[in-house]
Amino acid sequence: MELTLLGTGAPAGLPRPDCPCAACASAAGPLARAATSLLVDGSLLLDLTPGVAFAAARAGHSLGGVRQVLLSHPHDGPAVEVPAGLPQPGRVPDGRELALLTGHRVRALALDAPGTGYAVTGPDGQRLLYLPPGTAPAGLEEPAEPYAMVLLDVVGRPDALARLRAVGAVGPTTDVVAVHLDHDVPPGAEERRRLAAAGARAVPDGTTLEVGAYEHVPDLPRRTLILGGARSGKSVEAERRLESLPEVLYVATGGSRNGDTEWATRVSAHQERRPGSWRTVETCDVVPLLRADGPPLLVDCLSLWLTDAMDSVGAWDDAQWADGGERALEDRVRELTDAVRATRRTVVAVSNEVGSGIVPATASGRRYRDELGRLNAAFARECEQVLLVVAGQALVLRG
Repeated sequence: MELTLLGTGAPAGLPRPDCPCAACASAAGPLARAATSLLVDGSLLLDLTPGVAFAAARAGHSLGGVRQVLLSHPHDGPAVEVPAGLPQPGRVPDGRELALLTGHRVRALALDAPGTGYAVTGPDGQRLLYLPPGTAPAGLEEPAEPYAMVLLDVVGRPDALARLRAVGAVGPTTDVVAVHLDHDVPPGAEERRRLAAAGARAVPDGTTLEVGAYEHVPDLPRRTLILGGARSGKSVEAERRLESLPEVLYVATGGSRNGDTEWATRVSAHQERRPGSWRTVETCDVVPLLRADGPPLLVDCLSLWLTDAMDSVGAWDDAQWADGGERALEDRVRELTDAVRATRRTVVAVSNEVGSGIVPATASGRRYRDELGRLNAAFARECEQVLLVVAGQALVLRG
């Protein structure tokens, strides 16, 4: 089965008309995207968008062989003109299946927002799933047979990808292609990086893909360290990297700090951002979690883990530090990094980068700064990906 993406953007396209944002300003030339529309084997058109006939011609295709046009989402604005020769567009009722004379079968999926998802099976038996913007499946049977290709709103609804992974509809060999791309993410390198972290990719308008060809499927990174200063966006970046996975264990190393209302407000803000399927455990005992099998871990953060470790070895007392405390901390850090090296789990860890600021005024402050720098360096050596977040922008240091 062959699929041509006549457009890959949001319903308003990218750039959005009259939008002054930075993402729209940079979405020029090959980075511009028309509203998403898919041509399957030249005979099935999913979503009718303005200029679709010209888009097909630019991609080297004709719409003359289209026998069925299906709409997936409500259309806002003026009615789209149906090009001459195309059949009138329609919609398959949820749960029903449409058999085409071309040998394609189209089954409609119920969604949690207005619209219809389409599961298309080609004459060759290959299967693809297409979801409209801002939607996720309303209910999926478990276990499900994995699709060869899934096209969905990865940026806007990462939880939809998580739901599909949870039931096996998206597997290791599923080609996940992001469509309905809007100005939420700057196009280009940042867009590619963000999608790759979710195991997805984007392609330019006019691209033709063979459903069932797996060589382009990006691998999900297994161990990642994210560094950044205060309010840099490092925790948001860490959460974003795992939000397309069905289950995550959030390891909060800061504790509840009973009575500290400002800290409680910070914790609450973090909790509200997390998907409902995530579990949270408050502990600094991270090594046993790394050694055990289980869902991906998000450790936030190593800075507070180090504070607890230094408390336990008496690092703030010069005499205790000299009399075995420093050596004990080295052992604790080595135990942690050895566990990271050996772990079979996916791990995303967050830590503060404090070495670029002013020199602390106290000896204990300088000791903490130095030890955190050593911990970050040791942890980074065990990670396939290392990022530095500055002003909400993630800079890739490794991977």
